[in-house]
This record gives sequence, C-alpha cells and structure tokens, in this order.
Amino acid sequence: MGKLGVKERNLEGHMVVNFDKRMDMAVVNTYFQKREEHRVTYKSGGRRTQVDYILCRIGNLKEISDCNMVVGESIARQHRMVVCRMTLMVCKKKRSRIEIEKKTKCRKLKKEEYCEEFRQNVRQALGGQVVLPGDWETTAEVIRVTGIKVLCVSSGRRKEDKETWWWNEEVQDSIQRKRLAKKKWGMDRTEENRQEYKELQCRVKREVSKAKQKAYDELYTRLDTREGQKNLYRLARQRD
Repeated sequence: MGKLGVKERNLEGHMVVNFDKRMDMAVVNTYFQKREEHRVTYKSGGRRTQVDYILCRIGNLKEISDCNMVVGESIARQHRMVVCRMTLMVCKKKRSRIEIEKKTKCRKLKKEEYCEEFRQNVRQALGGQVVLPGDWETTAEVIRVTGIKVLCVSSGRRKEDKETWWWNEEVQDSIQRKRLAKKKWGMDRTEENRQEYKELQCRVKREVSKAKQKAYDELYTRLDTREGQKNLYRLARQRD
C-alpha cells in the first residue's frame, strides 16, 4: 500500500491490506499523488473518505500510469468513478509451423524407374532372394528402410489452404521454368533476363487459369452423374 491514501485506516481498511499481502497485490489508488478532492471516492454530507479501490499484482504496477477519480460522475449514490490508466505491451507471438508426420513418398512407385530401383534394392537387401522370408518383421523393416532410401520422405510441413489437385504436367513444367528464370534474373539482373521472367510469369498465369477451368468443367460433369456423388462428399470433407 502506498502512502497517498485518505485519512486513517479503519478495520475494513486493515482487511483490504491483509488481503493484498496474501495475494501479493497493490492498492493502486494510494500510489499516485493527487489533490484530496481527486482521491476521495465516497462523499456524503460532511463525510469524505476513500472506500473504493483498484487492485493489481505487484509485478504489474509498473504498467499503470495513472489512477484518478472522475469528479461529478457517480456509479452509485455518493460513490465516484475510479479510473485507472494502463499501458500494456502486447508481444506478437511467433507463429509456429504445423508439424505432421514424415511419410515415405510412395506415390513415386507409379513411375517405372522408381519401381524397378525399389525392387532391385529390396532383393539386394534380402540377399538376392526372390521369395520373401517367413520373418515378416525383418522383411517389413527392409522394405521400410529401402523405401526411405529410394523414394525419400516428406518434409513434415503441411501447406495450408493450397489446392493443387487440378495441377497437370504442363503447369508444373511451366512453374519450374519460371522458378529457374527468376533465379537466373536474381543472379544476373539484366533487362533480357527480367523480360524472360516476366513472360514466363504471364504464361504460368494463363496455363493455371486454363488448367483450373478444365478441371472444374470435368468435375461439374462428373457431379451430374450418380457416380459423381462420391466426389461431392470428398470435396465436402476436404472443405470441412
């Protein structure tokens, strides 16, 4: 409790102070030097005293810049409004990336070169056997390790709000050429490289727009059929 209170402390005042001690709090009203008229919270007839308080943690007292009474405004009869001004420092939290489980890129097995390389590495790891051994745990571990070695694993970071199900090979090829052109322009900032990057950028936008339109047209055509209901439920689950 500060030294700038009003008059003497009575029994109720001692109860407030004891509560503050137990809870490690401070009586904000008593820390700011004001005229007595701006410290009085209760005024009735000839009685003028301080019975309304603002409490805060001791550690937060440095954030409070002022505490005053609003003269002329009353919340209840004979009581004045107590106003406290605080300055809070809001620290922006660093957004953490959403980590997901790293998985083997099994989709690469759709390509024949990866499939053949994976098959040869598994056979080599099993000692050239064509028939799998009876110990499934050993076989599963060999397949798992070989898959990580040949097919690699995902990064474990999820890209949110990015729909790429409509991508095709032409779009991916154009985007790759655009990235190479941007890298080339970053290393050698000539007007020729800049123009090449701008042209590829416009071409990618056109191809993306065409690929989206084509994919959505095919999707709408499928949704009109009975078999297309499954696609509708799949889209609803993804959107949810």
